Amino acid sequence: MTAAAFVVICLALFLGGRGIAGGASGDVLGVRFGGDAERTRVVLDLGVSARGAVVEAGDAGRVVLNLSGVAPGRGVTGDGSGLVNAYRISAAAGASRVQLELAKAVEIERRFLLPPGDGVANYRYVVDLKARAGAGPAPTTPRPAAVPNVRPAAETRSAPRASARRDKPLIVIDAGHGGRDPGAMGASNRESALTLAAAQTLKAELERTGRYRVLLTRTNDTYVDLYQRVRIARRADADLFISLHADAGADPATRGASVYTLSEQGASRAVREVTRGDDWHRDLHLPGRDPSVDRILLDLTQRATQNRSAQFARTLLSGLESAEHPMLRRSHRDAGLAVLLAPDVPAVLLEMGFITNPDDERLLADERRRRRMMRSVADSIDRYFRGGSEAALFASADTTAAGAP
Repeated sequence: MTAAAFVVICLALFLGGRGIAGGASGDVLGVRFGGDAERTRVVLDLGVSARGAVVEAGDAGRVVLNLSGVAPGRGVTGDGSGLVNAYRISAAAGASRVQLELAKAVEIERRFLLPPGDGVANYRYVVDLKARAGAGPAPTTPRPAAVPNVRPAAETRSAPRASARRDKPLIVIDAGHGGRDPGAMGASNRESALTLAAAQTLKAELERTGRYRVLLTRTNDTYVDLYQRVRIARRADADLFISLHADAGADPATRGASVYTLSEQGASRAVREVTRGDDWHRDLHLPGRDPSVDRILLDLTQRATQNRSAQFARTLLSGLESAEHPMLRRSHRDAGLAVLLAPDVPAVLLEMGFITNPDDERLLADERRRRRMMRSVADSIDRYFRGGSEAALFASADTTAAGAP
């Protein structure tokens, strides 16, 4: 048996393969569960990409989501596992309504969409549930009927505004260097000053859209340890991490931007870093009952993160090229850089240009041209989150239960 086959079989055993339903390519294909009575992962296999919106967040003994653009097929009902007693999937005004009957009160820790990859041919919409502290049994609710009579989504009350705000993707922007580490030096500028100015401009561009939450790893000329930058992103449960830098070279004629993602050697280093502590499985929201299964799930999580990082890198490079920003000839590179080591946060490092090149230095130091570049980065982030085949789609604050586009 190959290692890849072993991983697939172990994951299938762990997730429990419940409720698998054959259907058309645009249908909900099946439902799987993993975890226990404290944390449960729900995986919905989909024939097409979908965008999710929370209708009910677990307060009334159930979680209800709408998945737009995907059909429920013949409808699916069945028993759950862990925090979920039972589930029902039905039609709701151009969407599939997913209703999870709960064993106890829960919080939705995260939701994300995984595109086909890693040997899986279909999309997967993942919902991670966590038991609320001190929560008793959920209120008793009727068992889902086999043929549900569901109101159209337009008649359903939307989720509270606070829940919607949490659904905005969180972008962590890392301004490279700072404080006692000024980075590379140009003729008139320090790298640390240029990266902070760019980070603040990108933050403003993203917040202007109203679609994102934004966090900076530093807001002034202070030193932040490289590993602390990664911890900031992971503790905040970031949906994307982008580190901004300015390159340097011996030849002043060399210029152009490039984007780095994590190399395979760096991925091995990331595993060593994250498994150093005894509670690493808890930090990654893994069950912690079987070390071998947890390690398999860590590998799969990291592989999915690397794929999503690569997807964003391609989107970002395309956006910069469309904006006619100068690019290095080989503009997509990989390395084991410390700021890219998070196994569960898609991350890239953008070298905005060469500070040792006079033209690139003037571009990065000029407020108007820097804003133009950061606008193209913000547009690329938009395409990454809003494009159907890109990773990790989240409902925005304006998304309601009434059938989000």
